Amino acid sequence: MSFPRYPAYKDTDIEWIGAVPEHWSVERGRFLFEKLELPTDPEDGVVTAFRDGQVTLRENRRTEGFTVAVLEHGYQRVRRGDLVIHGMDAFAGAIGVSESTGKCTPEYSVLAPHRSETDSRYFAAVLRLMAQRNFVFVICPSVRERAPRFRYPAFKDVLLPVPQGAEQAAIAAFLDRETGKIDELVAEQRRLIELLKEKRQAVISHAVTKGLNPNAPMKPSGIEWLGDVPEHWEVVRVKAVSTFTTSGPRGWSDRVGDEGDLFIQSGDLNDCLQVSFETAKRVQAGDDAEASRTRLCDGDVVVCITGAKTGNVAVCACVPEAAYVNQHLCLIRPHQSVLPSYVGTSLKSKLGQTYFELSQYGLKQGLSLENVREAPILLPPIKEQACIVAFISAEAAKFDALTAEAQRAIELLQERRTALISAAVTGQIDVRHFDEGSAA
Repeated sequence: MSFPRYPAYKDTDIEWIGAVPEHWSVERGRFLFEKLELPTDPEDGVVTAFRDGQVTLRENRRTEGFTVAVLEHGYQRVRRGDLVIHGMDAFAGAIGVSESTGKCTPEYSVLAPHRSETDSRYFAAVLRLMAQRNFVFVICPSVRERAPRFRYPAFKDVLLPVPQGAEQAAIAAFLDRETGKIDELVAEQRRLIELLKEKRQAVISHAVTKGLNPNAPMKPSGIEWLGDVPEHWEVVRVKAVSTFTTSGPRGWSDRVGDEGDLFIQSGDLNDCLQVSFETAKRVQAGDDAEASRTRLCDGDVVVCITGAKTGNVAVCACVPEAAYVNQHLCLIRPHQSVLPSYVGTSLKSKLGQTYFELSQYGLKQGLSLENVREAPILLPPIKEQACIVAFISAEAAKFDALTAEAQRAIELLQERRTALISAAVTGQIDVRHFDEGSAA
């Protein structure tokens, strides 16, 4: 799409705004909005500003991305249509117009326009753009604190571009329409990524539980939730295909620093069966038995056994330098009858992940070493293992390429969204008479 520009512009001498349409003005926040501190009603629900700019009752959006207020007392009233700024999370996008009536904490600035023609939706878009692009830091150095906050004392001195009242509404309506279309396209790409992830996992799981030959004779696996497996495969446990399993040492936290050997933690395991050695911390390991027991070797498999990433798996195909696992990881050293990549892939597949989930029933959190040792492995001959690993690697590369393409599409759409908002709220495009058939 291309949009017309206004007939004439004037320079504002404001770096982030630049030139604006000739008939626009530039005003400080205090002349546009006043800060409200209204008493609450006992029946009021808690209003939250989300990082996508939506402001609504917290109970309406139990998803990631909502702000958590630091103070949970001294509530103030929020009315439908008020402009709401979350002091700390404004820089992540938590600025918007409330669609609900309720209450919020003093972490928020609740603002109402001085003039009836002022459209809060337009100014919410301007302020979100300023905050997310760090223009607020440039304009108001006073907000540069250890935990910076964008509150009314900073807002009231901010210079803002001000179109005429009807124009503000036209820009806001245009952005609602066009960003809504872009958001739907982004959502479609995200759904595609989830479908690719599911399909990828299904292909991997089928390969390590059914093999590559669709005509192979089958037999019961003996695992109720798994079903039949190829007749010539063995059903074994991790302990039967490893020389030993162990967890990392306790009490090494005081040894962690900027120097020493690599110290691998659960966060260093990515989602692609790999260890990100470059992100690892350092530890002074020493040369005692504890260090010898927990040192990684080429071909080791590691499993996260506690925390949010419980069940995540990585294969250490090549350890670049001396490295040790911490206490939240289980180290598996496969013996020569099995390929480490096959063991890791099997544990990362639905077979392994279902077993790990079932092992954490009830109130139990995390996995024990015994849980890992008892994890099932369906074991074909080693040549067939190699064929399966090669097949999975090739298929995974295809899925990764499609996922990367979808992710790039999301990035381009988001860039387009930001550029469109920036151009509209600063008057670089004229959308007053825009309709879906008017753009070239």
